[in-house]
Amino acid sequence: MPVETLRIDTLVIGAGQAGVAMSEHLSRQGVPHLVVERNRIAEAWRTARWDSLVANGPAWHDRFPGLEFAGLDPDAFASKDQVAEYFEAYARKFNAPIRTGVEVRKVERTVGRPGFTVDTSDGLIEATNVVVATGPFQRPVIPPIAPEMATVTQIHSAQYRNPAQLAEGAVLVVGAGSSGVQIADELQRAGRQVYLSVGAHDRPPRAYRNRDFCWWLGVLGEWDAEAVKPGKEHVTIAVSGARGGHTVDFRRLAHEGITLVGLTRAFNGSVVSFESNLAENIARGDENYLALLDAADAYIERNGLDLPPEPEARRLLPDPACMTHPIQELDLAESGVTTIIWATGYSVDYSWLNVDVLKADGKPRHQRGVSSEPGLYFVGLPWLSRRGSAFIWGVWHDARHITDHIVKQRTYFDYRDASQRDSQPLKTSLTGVR
Repeated sequence: MPVETLRIDTLVIGAGQAGVAMSEHLSRQGVPHLVVERNRIAEAWRTARWDSLVANGPAWHDRFPGLEFAGLDPDAFASKDQVAEYFEAYARKFNAPIRTGVEVRKVERTVGRPGFTVDTSDGLIEATNVVVATGPFQRPVIPPIAPEMATVTQIHSAQYRNPAQLAEGAVLVVGAGSSGVQIADELQRAGRQVYLSVGAHDRPPRAYRNRDFCWWLGVLGEWDAEAVKPGKEHVTIAVSGARGGHTVDFRRLAHEGITLVGLTRAFNGSVVSFESNLAENIARGDENYLALLDAADAYIERNGLDLPPEPEARRLLPDPACMTHPIQELDLAESGVTTIIWATGYSVDYSWLNVDVLKADGKPRHQRGVSSEPGLYFVGLPWLSRRGSAFIWGVWHDARHITDHIVKQRTYFDYRDASQRDSQPLKTSLTGVR
């Protein structure tokens, strides 16, 4: 039943991986809280991804510390439905106070006392602390160069579900990160002619010398890197857990039938032009790939590990014709392209957050998730504190840090001076649900 006003110490907005992680840590620390979610727990995993999506990391890695995936081999890659079910099970494990079907419409600083007033579809909520756990994948981004063409259907990767969804004909996939590569590969295997526009990217091996790349980034300290390397601010990672997991190899994709093109530059009627940087982009991806192999070999030698050599990992396929003679322009009509899939990422959307914590680009001002506005926090964003912050296990550790900050602030808020201690202890109205 809707309530007029509910008072709570800490309100968490969003019940995806970030919201569930926050709830666990707040519960452990005894902080009264409520998690509100406009849909279901982990809804983005259920309905905002394509049908065959699996996690990009193995089950032993892409999970929270307190629970393993039921019935799944540790080295396997969980399907999107298994991931959603995992977070539901995790929330049940500690009886998380999650209220679904509640949409947050506005968050404002409360006047005259600490905390925030939150307008929701279920009434008003007053909270001393608000944790924004809505994640980074809120608004699909399609670049301004996208043309208006009645003859070609254009969708974002967030709207793609399976090959049967698309009209007959060839497909141009713009963006060669994890989503673009996996979608292009799936379409080619379904018999479609696919053009894949490849920009700058990192290309780690899926596994090397009997260890997944997630393990290598862990022992090499890459997941815990706290600063973005220059030039890597917007570089995507081409990695896949599809079909049991495999290293993304653009040359192999081309030899199997996908036509690689450079970064998409512009449209003129039905003609799309591409930058002449395809070979350069792939070469830089190769450099990233080989550098990780070098670092892994050095780590094995330095630590005396008994892991089998893998010389085949360093052998690159011959450059396909689409690399040696790259396409500069493509007439979509003449090539039979009927669909463009924009695998071009997402932006955040805090239009409902009426608090002065956002920069000019719409991203929040924060330090490790602690915003510039006291009592307002963010969790689940890329590079919140480290490279692994947007990954499942990274979110869990960031949530612990934010919870510790909330607990510390509660001790200051609960302080009473001598005159107050001699009288009846004051009780705030924001220490629990009312």
